[in-house]
Amino acid sequence: MRILHTADWHLGRQFHNVSLLDDQAHVLDQVVDVVRRESVDVVIIAGDVFDRSVPPAAATTLLDDVLHRLTAEGGIDVIVIPGNHDGAERLGFGARALAKSGIHIRHRFDPAPLVLHDDHGPVAIHCLPYADPAAVNTWLGTACAGHDEAMAALLARLDAPADGARRVLVAHCFVTGGDTRESERPLSVGGAEMVSASRFEPFHYTALGHLHNAQSFLDGRVRYPGSLMKYSFSESEDAKSVLVVDVDGDGGVDARAVPLAPRRDLRVIDGLLDDLLAAGADDADADDYLLVRLQDTRAILDVMTRLRAVYPHVLHVERPALRRAGERRAPARREGRGELPLFADFWREVTGDPLDDARRTLVAAALDALRREDGD
Repeated sequence: MRILHTADWHLGRQFHNVSLLDDQAHVLDQVVDVVRRESVDVVIIAGDVFDRSVPPAAATTLLDDVLHRLTAEGGIDVIVIPGNHDGAERLGFGARALAKSGIHIRHRFDPAPLVLHDDHGPVAIHCLPYADPAAVNTWLGTACAGHDEAMAALLARLDAPADGARRVLVAHCFVTGGDTRESERPLSVGGAEMVSASRFEPFHYTALGHLHNAQSFLDGRVRYPGSLMKYSFSESEDAKSVLVVDVDGDGGVDARAVPLAPRRDLRVIDGLLDDLLAAGADDADADDYLLVRLQDTRAILDVMTRLRAVYPHVLHVERPALRRAGERRAPARREGRGELPLFADFWREVTGDPLDDARRTLVAAALDALRREDGD
């Protein structure tokens, strides 16, 4: 059986107050193409379909379009679970009726697996919608203290599949040792969110969602595909992809990443303003979403307007050189000191350099002029 494993679409996400919906539609067109080109049997979306529990109407319209193209037009089964960003009950509206069309939304805990068949026999796909320990305790009457205990309790209550069936698990959680990104919403605090990868030993393949960087555990049998797109500047060096996973007749797994090309990449550029503006004139990717780290120590007026004249989608500007200069020096003592020494201290704190003689002369003249005006 050939599975397309994807997760963390976050449809409707805003990034620095910019809607990413058109960018998401661009990438999802590629996902549909991969499904057709690779002759995929089933698509798994392992949670965080939407970016928030009450998504914007345009995000639901986009999801409806993609699901229609995969199922009604492509004849592909699609399996969906909610993640911690989704509103499970809203995502699950109409789930029983949609299942007849090949859209299987498992928004509540169900011990029975979804059983699909290929030429080798049955594949039992167990689905665990995201649930924190409090929700699991309510469902099962347990007293789980953390996510690992909650996962163990849920797994223990899954129905055993038919003899010989290959087992696939779909879940949304944080595996211990996972590599994180800034765009992920914490599931809890103090380490209680961690789930041991060993919990998934009984399954031939575990399709996870939540962590936005592609990674694997248990010799590749437990995997995160990563998010659909880059959702924070901490992901600027990540390569985004979906996973095509082949499960053979004996339960052996072969997984490979198929890259996705963004409509606009998300990058970090670093340097002096004049150098960046000059480079931008010849930058073929100047239309990307950018974080600009300016190394200038001088005052710059209207820096965003100047940058966007060359890079139209600058989203954020940082001034690390000014911050480093301020961190290096303790605040100057002001008691009993004249204006010129105080300004010299201020200049050193902001720029990291001493006030040179030419600037000292200009500042002294300006201060003298102000004193004369005060005297008048």
